[in-house]
Amino acid sequence: MSTRKPRIALVLGDPSGIGPELVARLLANPDTLKAADVLVIADPKEVTKGMEVAGQHTLLKQFFSIEAVSYSQGFALLAHKVDQESGFECGVCNEASGAYALQTLKIALEAVTKGFADVILFAPLNKHALHLAGMKTSDELHWFAEQMNFKGPICEFNVLDGLWTSRVTSHVAHKEVAALLTQKGVEHAIDLLHTAIQASGVKAPRIAVCGLNPHNGDNGSFGQEEIDTIGPAVINANTKGIPAQGPFAADTLFLKVQGDQRQFDGIVTMYHDQGQIAMKLMGFWRGVTVQGGLPIPILTPAHGTAFDIAGQGKANPGAMQQAFQLACRMAQSQR
Repeated sequence: MSTRKPRIALVLGDPSGIGPELVARLLANPDTLKAADVLVIADPKEVTKGMEVAGQHTLLKQFFSIEAVSYSQGFALLAHKVDQESGFECGVCNEASGAYALQTLKIALEAVTKGFADVILFAPLNKHALHLAGMKTSDELHWFAEQMNFKGPICEFNVLDGLWTSRVTSHVAHKEVAALLTQKGVEHAIDLLHTAIQASGVKAPRIAVCGLNPHNGDNGSFGQEEIDTIGPAVINANTKGIPAQGPFAADTLFLKVQGDQRQFDGIVTMYHDQGQIAMKLMGFWRGVTVQGGLPIPILTPAHGTAFDIAGQGKANPGAMQQAFQLACRMAQSQR
């Protein structure tokens, strides 16, 4: 195993949001440079703007090509200058910010592909801005898969204080969820979550699986998905050596993972808000999103761009710090 520090490709996310401020606060933390080599991919003036908002100024060695990047003098900045002399409009969702975010993420992918970074960490994005800029996929997870021409199963994970959640369906209307649930899809979600938690350093993850319907379907009274689809997927996971349990009623399952008596390390949910509501109530400013299943570890804070407080110096860096720490662990695990 390599003894060098993990190398993190760090992107500002949507520059109209709180991303530049979060990055400035992360760089100013003295523990950051001790833990990893960091390559910031950004327009230098946007980095400066974030530092001014945060009131934190960190010296970055500037480079103009990936091949020239060196980590020997601390933090590195790969300059990606844009024709936007006045910068991006703070607190406003717009096409220009979305385009900038996509451009810098593409460079981050190139940096990892060429071996100049191990992991991508990006500050929050705004999906509407990305779509205005031409992103055709439903979300950034599928955009990353498209960019890498990756055809395997993928799933967005959310992580909070060591508890991981995944979901079988994600950014779709609720009326479509039941029709999209398949036994194979549930099995993929269980398998991906199990593998991801292992990659974070847990050797034998304990996985729980949510039911879909109220009261876990009540033996078929409120739906058959638990009996026909979810239950068989859990059984198959067990035959493959994955210690999954369930399905469990979703309205009580999260009580089993709080405090010192946590019974599970990960929970597979059936749709977006089934896990997201619980996780954000448990710790909104500490949650992390992992783009699961992809060949490259890619992480971001679980909260959004917070346009309402952008540029005010109020952004809480907790989730960004948690994402950085997890990125370091995942980088070390894969090397």
